[in-house]
Amino acid sequence: MSPEIRLAQQPEADELLGRSPLADLIGMLLDQQVPMEWAFAGPYTIAQRLGADDLDAHEIAAYDPEAFAELLSAKPAVHRYPGSMAKRVQQLCQYLVDEYDGDATALWRDAATGKELLARLNALPGFGKQKSQIFLALLGKRLGVRPQGWREAAGAYGDEGSYRSAADITGPESLAKVRAFKQEAKAAAKKAAPK
Repeated sequence: MSPEIRLAQQPEADELLGRSPLADLIGMLLDQQVPMEWAFAGPYTIAQRLGADDLDAHEIAAYDPEAFAELLSAKPAVHRYPGSMAKRVQQLCQYLVDEYDGDATALWRDAATGKELLARLNALPGFGKQKSQIFLALLGKRLGVRPQGWREAAGAYGDEGSYRSAADITGPESLAKVRAFKQEAKAAAKKAAPK
């Protein structure tokens, strides 16, 4: 049975996230400068526009870049910056094809430790340290991928009972708590910034 994911807050999009590791990675990649639900609904929109019920890294990597950018730009756009995100999605898929034969689960399947898995995530195009730690926490908390030391490698995002990121969302209530945490953190950072 697929894990229950409620990041997009749309049943069809969340169902895809629950059964498609590539959709999870692409959703995480898209999760910047747009609301989280919009980002994680993106993989479902891409699959629909490709006429598929799942995403395939080989197909996306081989897709004509201009046509793929148009696919993400069609209304409603998959992201606020559909052109640059189309390029990033294709780079991510090409990396998966080159390094893992297009299999997203191969990224974590044999990772012995959280530290090793974090290093693999950090190597992904478009994934910096924070995004990698959030995705590692998502894998551990929502998808049952828990190599030794995964919580430590995920940093504060791995904390049990926290409401910091996509890894902590199980429905509308936890989404509201994560939003509140992010707003508080943003306000504190603004207050601490030198004038």
